[in-house]
Amino acid sequence: MDDAEMIYHFFLKSSTLFSDEEIASNCKQQLKRPSLPMNLASDEVDKLPSSAGVYYFYDSIGTLLYVGKSVNIRNRVMSHFTQDHKNPKDLKMSSKIAHVDFKTTPSDFGAQILESHEIKALNPLYNRRLRKIKKMYQFVSHQNSDGYNCLSVESIDVTSGGQDSSIGLFRSLRQANKKLESIADAFSLCHRLLGLESQSKSSQCRACFRTQLGKCFGACNGTESTELYNQRIKNALEGYELQIWPYPGPILIEEKNPNGLDLTGLHVIDQWRYITKVHCSADLSELGFRVVNGVLNSTEKKTESFPDVNFDLDIYFILVRFLINEKKMAMNNIKTWQLIYQTKEEY
Repeated sequence: MDDAEMIYHFFLKSSTLFSDEEIASNCKQQLKRPSLPMNLASDEVDKLPSSAGVYYFYDSIGTLLYVGKSVNIRNRVMSHFTQDHKNPKDLKMSSKIAHVDFKTTPSDFGAQILESHEIKALNPLYNRRLRKIKKMYQFVSHQNSDGYNCLSVESIDVTSGGQDSSIGLFRSLRQANKKLESIADAFSLCHRLLGLESQSKSSQCRACFRTQLGKCFGACNGTESTELYNQRIKNALEGYELQIWPYPGPILIEEKNPNGLDLTGLHVIDQWRYITKVHCSADLSELGFRVVNGVLNSTEKKTESFPDVNFDLDIYFILVRFLINEKKMAMNNIKTWQLIYQTKEEY
């Protein structure tokens, strides 16, 4: 008996045992439930919590395939399996998943921080975003001999990170140039003065090609005044400056679970750099810090230290999203505590 005939007899037998309504109801429930990857047992999904944190996909031999984060780990993991057919890369990854692990965090803030760290430290096979970068790029402004403000893209050392004077921070030269092109279109800036179009001696007195399209008003050949052009450059760059650190020194970020669960995370941050995760005031003391006008509860848990305290662009964006947004801080039950360095006598 072939497969088709077996299925036919199965349906005939089912129709004698169950009513049409029962069969339709069960079929409907099965169709609603996402199908799991062929190598993934259902108990791997059943153990997942419906809370914030980071999840890890592994194949059958323990190779880390992917790291992700969510405010609801279970729902996010299941969404991978309902959407994987739309993307060949996702479908290929799903076919390899044999094990799922997770770490919970108090809130979305902790999940984003942990995800960024884990991807850089573990280098999962299918993660492309948030990977460790060797160079960053920024816009550099200077004035030419005719008084027009010009922009160029230059690389900077990731260990030093952006300074307060940095204009824009980008993960790649291509990303920086694409943004520069976008700004030029939005504010009618000259490609020649932005370094996006080469300039020869013979072209110095000629208008650039974009003037014929009405996308440049003649700064390239002196037709437009320096005052008007430089003001547009200034307007175009608003919002691209590196955010000034809004605290007098290092801070302790305390995140609590917004749903009342007994979960708390403590993070030491300074000048947009993630220093370490701590668990109590004793951990802070070991680092040479103490809380100003505040005391943390004591515990015996060991400090979890992240060794890389260089400027991290992804961490910077996460911190800006939360610390500059009072609504996000409230939603994630986040408080900040000012820290000061202890003197030797205070140890």
